[in-house]
Amino acid sequence: MGPIMSDKPRNFATRTIHAGEQFSVADNAIFPPIYTASSYIKRGLDDNPEYAYSRVANPTRHAYESCVAALEEGLGAVACASGVSATSTVLELLDKDAHVVVMNGVYGGTFRLLEDYRSRTSGLTTTYVDLNDLDALAAAIRPDTQLIWIESPTNPLLHLVDIEAVCSLARARNILTCIDNTFCSPWNQQPITLGVDLVMHSASKYIGGHSDLTGGVVVAASSELLARLRKISMAVGAVQGPFDCYLALRGLKTLDVRMERQSANALRVAQFLESHPLVGKVFYPGLPSHPQHELCKRQMRTGGAVVTLQVKGDREALKRFVDALSIFVLADSLGGVESMINHSWSMSHNSLSPEQKGVMGITEGLLRLSLGIEDCRDLIDDLQGALQASAAV
Repeated sequence: MGPIMSDKPRNFATRTIHAGEQFSVADNAIFPPIYTASSYIKRGLDDNPEYAYSRVANPTRHAYESCVAALEEGLGAVACASGVSATSTVLELLDKDAHVVVMNGVYGGTFRLLEDYRSRTSGLTTTYVDLNDLDALAAAIRPDTQLIWIESPTNPLLHLVDIEAVCSLARARNILTCIDNTFCSPWNQQPITLGVDLVMHSASKYIGGHSDLTGGVVVAASSELLARLRKISMAVGAVQGPFDCYLALRGLKTLDVRMERQSANALRVAQFLESHPLVGKVFYPGLPSHPQHELCKRQMRTGGAVVTLQVKGDREALKRFVDALSIFVLADSLGGVESMINHSWSMSHNSLSPEQKGVMGITEGLLRLSLGIEDCRDLIDDLQGALQASAAV
């Protein structure tokens, strides 16, 4: 491996282009190639090359991992086949019958993995609390608690967690912390600087940015955790393929400019929706009306690029609203350059029971907007027309 670019004197936009080990050892290409080889030739019995088998290590994957780790201020990263496989990789760090404290309103896929699978296969137990209530968090901790799982902002209600406060409490009790930083990306929030041990992303979202890859990544704050994660990744084998790693690294190049436009669009859309008589409620940390707006200003660069709203009226009104949209696309994901809309009840959290959704505060009238990079005037016009259609009799 060659020398890593020094990140400290450079600003984030520059680092997205140059951070990590993005060179090619074979030639002077400006961008690392896609190494599709599954195996690499050893030149003798005593040869121990850096790359031998692609499940263990791959040059394209390494270039991507080193870049995203540098952007997150971590010591290294492990690229996984999906965001859920990244979560699964983190959970492999825990002992059998371990206990995990989890943020209320955690992503439905994480909830399903914990409750439907890990509870059965490894005896994992979970306690869900509002991590901003430090007394409740302290009360939830048990002798077998090995991990606190943070999600901030949460999906889809955009609740925040005071990351520094939670990590301080966890560190005092020798408990591991991991945060799902998908909704922010490294551009908007860098949890390792606030004390987090592990940062997880669904790289299919803002890191890739173009709705054309599936992937996840875990960034480690310490060399010890990184070594353990790499062993787990090698053993489990849920690694990201070289082509998707190439796409993710390419996506990182424009992360700064994409997130700047998407977050600016989100703020303007949130302001428009908050003042609209046909909108019941707007959830967006960048609005002064959000109960955690001050926390947002303290630990995030902006309010982010996701806005959630409650449309007034029944399900038919909701259907008229969605059907009338011409720019926003109805889709299960988020974070792409195109603006998307998601019905949390029937899409992102569909696998949960109505009772579980109710506990999380997810109602049938809730819609999550992922703002893209289109002209914001067109996005607002699209929403205005859809809202008028929702009220039509």
